[in-house]
Amino acid sequence: MPELPEVEVVRRGLEQYVLGKTIKAVDVLFAGIVDKLEVSQFLKKLQGERIEYVLRRGKFLIFKLSNYDLISHLRMEGKYEFHKQKEQTINKHVHVIFTFTDETQLWYKDTRKFGRMTLVEKDQALNYKGLQKLGPEPTDADFSFSVFWEQLAGQKKPIKPLLLEQKLVAGLGNIYVDEVLWKVQIHPKQPGNTLLFKEALALHHAIIEILVQAIKKGGTTIRSYKNAWGEAGRFQSELNVYGQAGKSCVCCQKKIKKMQIAKRGTHYCPNCQKIYSRLGRGKK
Repeated sequence: MPELPEVEVVRRGLEQYVLGKTIKAVDVLFAGIVDKLEVSQFLKKLQGERIEYVLRRGKFLIFKLSNYDLISHLRMEGKYEFHKQKEQTINKHVHVIFTFTDETQLWYKDTRKFGRMTLVEKDQALNYKGLQKLGPEPTDADFSFSVFWEQLAGQKKPIKPLLLEQKLVAGLGNIYVDEVLWKVQIHPKQPGNTLLFKEALALHHAIIEILVQAIKKGGTTIRSYKNAWGEAGRFQSELNVYGQAGKSCVCCQKKIKKMQIAKRGTHYCPNCQKIYSRLGRGKK
């Protein structure tokens, strides 16, 4: 599933390929991709729109158009492909085709058909249901440790699902939560309100650090993720715990284990990431 690093890399590729292009026509081959609008209205409104720039918020892409915001969520398997000319071979996984006035095309492909697109009035993307409750971006400028620390105080849920909810911080998915928690030696089931101050501080730093590293490596390719240039990510060679069940932990040589937490496959080292029985928040 594309997480923040993969979506950011896709955004950068899209800006290189489609910035300034004007949409001549749109073909929707699977109506379920379009959310909140009738397909006919979606097509009509997009005609003649110019792509001014492309933003990312959490795992969402926002195409800033002349008169609208086009919101795209890749979900599990969504991807964009740029074609310099009209292609005759369109397989069953191509669901939306944007044709520009210069006859180049942008294809949206999705083997699982879980991705969604919608069109809202210009500068209204942040009011869209999936974007309204997102936490801060995982950057030094936006992601305040003091706020993070206070928010953890009221959270009895295990830390992994808390991070996956996108409310404490935006953009983390299954891969990077596992990697971040392993790096700071926090058990995925440790309740949020029992983290020690030093643990929360290390976690905060690791979230920012690992996501920056993943972006530099072009993201992680586990199944089919490719960026807008058609390239696979390279961060999978840096993974220490995700997908490593049965292999030796690089820190202690014990076997990495996998379990289910909130219906998500979760990888951890039972030796490095111990769970501690604490009644509440630890002292600073």
